[in-house]
Parts: sequence; C-alpha cells; structure tokens
Amino acid sequence: MPTSDPAGNPESAASQAPSARTERGYVLGTHDAELERLAFQHSVWRDEVLRAWNSAGLGPGARVLDVGAGPGFASLDLAALVGDSGRVVAVERSRRFLDFLEREIRDRGLTNVATAELDLMVDPLPRVDAGAARNATDADRGFDAAWCRWVACFVPDPALLVRRMAEALRPGGRAVFHEYVEYGSYSVLPRDPAVDGFVAAVFESWRSLGGEPDIARVLPRMLADAGLSITHVRPIARAARPTDRLWHWPAGFARINVPRLVELGLRSDAWGREVIAAIDAAERDEASVFITPTVLEIIAVKR
Repeated sequence: MPTSDPAGNPESAASQAPSARTERGYVLGTHDAELERLAFQHSVWRDEVLRAWNSAGLGPGARVLDVGAGPGFASLDLAALVGDSGRVVAVERSRRFLDFLEREIRDRGLTNVATAELDLMVDPLPRVDAGAARNATDADRGFDAAWCRWVACFVPDPALLVRRMAEALRPGGRAVFHEYVEYGSYSVLPRDPAVDGFVAAVFESWRSLGGEPDIARVLPRMLADAGLSITHVRPIARAARPTDRLWHWPAGFARINVPRLVELGLRSDAWGREVIAAIDAAERDEASVFITPTVLEIIAVKR
C-alpha cells in the first residue's frame, strides 16, 4: 500500500527530502542500533502501553494520532487495536524512522495507517481526513485520542506540544501520555558512582538541547491550560535483576547513549569506558538491581 499524508493525498511523505540536521537533532540518534533499542524498549513496555490505551477507552473504530511516533512500533499496535474501521496517523520528524514504518505498513498490507513528516515545534498537527470522518463538521475531524510517549521530555516547548495536541482532538477526545516524572530514580543497586554520573550526563545532554527529563512534573498544569481535564494518573516504577529481560532496557540505554554522549563532546572516552565497565560488572553480580526511571501515566479529556 502506498503511504499517504494524513489528508489522504496520494503523494507519499517519502517524497520529502530527509534532513541531516533533523537526524542529528535526536539526542540518541537514529542509527540502526538505536532503532533496535527502540524495538526492544517497546516490547518490554508493551503491556503498560496496552493497559494505558485500555484505560483511555481506545478500541475498534477509534481515530488516533501517534505523536512523535519514531519507527512506529506503537503505531502498528494501534492499527491492530482500532481495526479496519479506525485510523492511525503517525507523526514523526525523522525521515529514517518514517522509512522504516512505511516499509512495515506496506509489508503488512495495512490500509488504516498514514504517516506525516513534520516538526512538532514548527508544524501544526494534522486533522482526520474528511473521508475517514463520520461527518464533515470541523469538530468531528478531530482525533478520538492522541498518544504521546517520551516526546514531551525532548521538545524545547512542551506547552506548545500540549496545545497542538489539544487542538487536534475532538471535544471529548483523550490525550494519553507516558512521560518521566522522576528520571533520577534510574540507578543500579548497590549504587555505583559511575552509573550515577551517567544519569547526571543524561540530564545535561537533554537540557542542552532544550529538553526536560522530569517533564511530567509540569504536564498537569500545561494540560489544564490547554483545555484538558485529567481523568487518570498512575506512576510506573520498575526494577530488574540481571537475569530479567527488563534489565536490558536500562542497561541497553546506557550502552547506546554513552558513545552518543562522547560523540556530542559532553564526556570523554575514558569516562565512557568507566560507565560501561560499571554496567558490565553490575550485570555479572547476582545481587544487582536496576531501578528504571519513574514514568507518570496521564490521561486527559478535551473539554
């Protein structure tokens, strides 16, 4: 199936030229190793994601906007959830990630997923195309739900992101967020100063590019200001032993991000080797526990 823009135009988003600056702007990059990490990340968080969508009442026929979709692992799950009568629009600024998603859409023969290549800080979010709406009124061209996971923490103006998400929803539509509320809980037990130093470097790198790791602390106010009422909140804190599959999510993040921090010039090669050695040593220690960053699940309805 040829991919189309969210308005149903036949010209594929793939016809737009990729931007090297856009790819470099990703804190963790868009290379193959990062794509594989994102696939694993979605797999270990998938149960929590499905639980959030269920809490928001998503199901067959829903029209859902996937905000900052990345390679689209959540978009593909949403497509299965909403079925042929529903609609998913995956919004992403990385052409490389969209190329991956569009191949998956074609290979799976999906007809209920569209992609849109745009910058969340520059471009307005799309509306549901008239053909997919139940009538032609402006209100009904809004989405039933917007899903946003680990995106608000990276953008320089999260309040603008929230306002644009609100504008894209129909009255009664729901915004569903998974964002960090206590990133500093990321740690290895017993504590290791090299790993603690890595977490501090992550904070520094995100903030140097205009992001805020603990963005969920201020999201409730932003949602209210944008005309959304919170109906559900839930903290998600997780821990893993070296033998647990989940272990490889925080450990893998460190192994991908350490070279990235060195590449960005924020830390030295020697520092990077020390952090990786600490992660490796913790993985060999049966007494180790990895605590993941704490996520806040928020569901809010458009008034």
